[in-house]
Amino acid sequence: MSTPHHTPLRCCVLGATGFIGGQIARAAVAQGWQVRGVRRQPAAVGAVGDLALEWVTGDLNDPASLVTAMRGCPLVFHAAGYDPNPTLESREAVRYGVTTMRNVLTAAAMAGVKRVIYTSSFTTIGPSPDPLRLASEQDFYVPGSVPFPYFEVKWAMEMEAVRATVYGLPVVIVVPGFVLGPGDVKPTSGKLLLMIAQGKLRGYLEGEVNVVDVRDVATGALAAARRGTPGHRYILGGHNLTLRELHNVIAGLIGRKPPTSRQSLTLSGKEDIPGSHRLQAIRYWRYLDTAQARTELGLSEPLPLEQTCQDALAWFRERGILKS
Repeated sequence: MSTPHHTPLRCCVLGATGFIGGQIARAAVAQGWQVRGVRRQPAAVGAVGDLALEWVTGDLNDPASLVTAMRGCPLVFHAAGYDPNPTLESREAVRYGVTTMRNVLTAAAMAGVKRVIYTSSFTTIGPSPDPLRLASEQDFYVPGSVPFPYFEVKWAMEMEAVRATVYGLPVVIVVPGFVLGPGDVKPTSGKLLLMIAQGKLRGYLEGEVNVVDVRDVATGALAAARRGTPGHRYILGGHNLTLRELHNVIAGLIGRKPPTSRQSLTLSGKEDIPGSHRLQAIRYWRYLDTAQARTELGLSEPLPLEQTCQDALAWFRERGILKS
């Protein structure tokens, strides 16, 4: 019989039916951990229907359900990201995001959780003041500097995580780059990949990005659970490249000629690109310095970009989201 010391770690994953949360659950199961997945809809399984998770029903707007869901789990991964409707007023979006975040953190404290790993967003990283240095964990978004509710919400939610740590609940913050890969159920960031693969973007978009494989994000989140310092944030990134380079990689994988002209994002009638309100924010994306997370969390080299895109496209094809 196994001794108590070898009891598998019990963790609770908020957002297990989503893209990043699903891969965190998958990585935790692969490590032999006992995983409890929290879902709003009693039948939802996201992209992890093949895993033996312990499913519980919980809602970020219902703190009592969260306490029940977390009880008995020393470790909670909060990957149930709130993505505000772009038409929503910033104030409303921030109020909702902060309220749900407080619900999660209060529930974690009440349930006796020992550590929370919160998945934030690269929009909380501000520009580096030094042109010779890439943006890193020490560069903070300035509230009010970008006219999109998403940036404001993610910043406010991250600050709640820091505040909770100050008040005694250890929260480690992970900040993924632009996440691609298999299991993007909605799809979220994979929309850009799909738009390129489906020929909806005739030209390339101008901008810089750090693309990271969702499986690397999951590995990083598990490493942050073990080795991260509460109150600190860690950029979980992959490859710094221009959006044109990303477009070229995807075009190569699907056998399409890479674009030679720039795609404008002016929203006028016929040129309107689906999801372009999100793409408007691209001018605020940037290259990221991932050295701190690699060193402190002991992360290995990121998966090759081609593999990430290939596996994401294959996953979309298997589910009929992308026609061959």
